[in-house]
Amino acid sequence: MHIAEGFLPPAHAVAWGVASAPFVVHGARSLIREVREHPESTLLLGASGAFTFVLSALKLPSVTGSCSHPTGTGLGAILFRPPVMAVLGTITLLFQALLLAHGGLTTLGANVFSMAVVGPWAGYGVYRVLRRSGAPLMAAVFCGAFAADLSTYCVTSVQLALAFPDPGSGFPGALGKFGSIFALTQIPLAVSEGLLTVLVMRMLVRSSKGELTRLGVLAASVAGRKPAEPAGTVAR
Repeated sequence: MHIAEGFLPPAHAVAWGVASAPFVVHGARSLIREVREHPESTLLLGASGAFTFVLSALKLPSVTGSCSHPTGTGLGAILFRPPVMAVLGTITLLFQALLLAHGGLTTLGANVFSMAVVGPWAGYGVYRVLRRSGAPLMAAVFCGAFAADLSTYCVTSVQLALAFPDPGSGFPGALGKFGSIFALTQIPLAVSEGLLTVLVMRMLVRSSKGELTRLGVLAASVAGRKPAEPAGTVAR
């Protein structure tokens, strides 16, 4: 991630585009509904998209045809849930492909699937499980951002291994090679992204407490205990 322009076989590029499309369409509907019902969230949505754009534009060479970098999708997934990040991530990847030659149009579907679909869902899932188990907010945020980052590269390793199986050991051998090379750069980057996301969340808690409460992020994090909530309300 990002897989370079023209690097995937045409059939793979099309297949990943088809796989990503339903998530992006569903995310667009979720984003439109969020903006219509809560126009005050526009600023925070923009900040989430900018966070993803800036972090994912920092690229370090990793393996031939790809690069390693933070993804920035964990923050937006925690704040607005994964469907919204499918759209914000797609917009980010499209602009980077057109303006920065980072990724590509033919590989857009594959990059969207790994960074804007799987990454946000993995990060949000880890965050929710930890919050429901009583973990502190910032610990859950760190783990969610870490999982969103690392899972993106796990999926990218699968995508590259499917496209370029090892001549001797096939898909398993290629997956081991791609995954091990990515791990050298991506595990430290995932840890760094988790820490940075915690720092940003701390700033948001101080500056946007009302909005975070509406979104459910702060519903169970006041003074280490749950505040009074209407019957049937479940904190996100």
